[in-house]
Amino acid sequence: MNAAKRKEIFQRLRDANPHPATELEYSSPFELLISVLLSAQATDVGVNKATRRLYPVANTPAAILALGEESLADFIKTIGLYKTKAKNVIATCRLLLEKHGGEVPQTREALEALPGVGRKTANVVLNTAFGHPTIAVDTHIFRVANRTRLAPGKDVREVEDKLEKFVPAEFKVDAHHWLILHGRYVCKARKPECERCIIADLCEYPAKPL
Repeated sequence: MNAAKRKEIFQRLRDANPHPATELEYSSPFELLISVLLSAQATDVGVNKATRRLYPVANTPAAILALGEESLADFIKTIGLYKTKAKNVIATCRLLLEKHGGEVPQTREALEALPGVGRKTANVVLNTAFGHPTIAVDTHIFRVANRTRLAPGKDVREVEDKLEKFVPAEFKVDAHHWLILHGRYVCKARKPECERCIIADLCEYPAKPL
């Protein structure tokens, strides 16, 4: 795929949705961090249901730490892997208080040092909470990047590196949201809805309907 086609793809996505946003509900960088941490192998809808109960009760590192692991687990028990996630959230809150004054750090290294926080989570927080031009690659973005040939790669890191290289600078801050929403609602895993895709004529998916 050439540079002109990539630029046109992002121009169309931007025209259709000028101000894309995560579907996770949050009101602070800390709430976003916890929601993203909880979202691994879970849906945003499922996470939001749990955090609507949790955040009015505890939405700071100190407050969640005061809840304790068992009480926290009770709030998030509808989410997959909730016991492991409760343990990681408690440990993360402790580290935030001990090393960062209760604030969410703004560097990849510090974020990835938090329990349960990997590269994808760090990228989401850096991008969505702080406006860094990072691109987190989840299953939706991995699929869209490969299927369209926008940034094909054999693993998520290769796709991330190619997106970093190929996405024009003016689109980088919002690229993550456009691609994830496109994958979630149009370029679906089982059957892409090519007939209503706004970038269908630019896509290089070999199996798409003519």
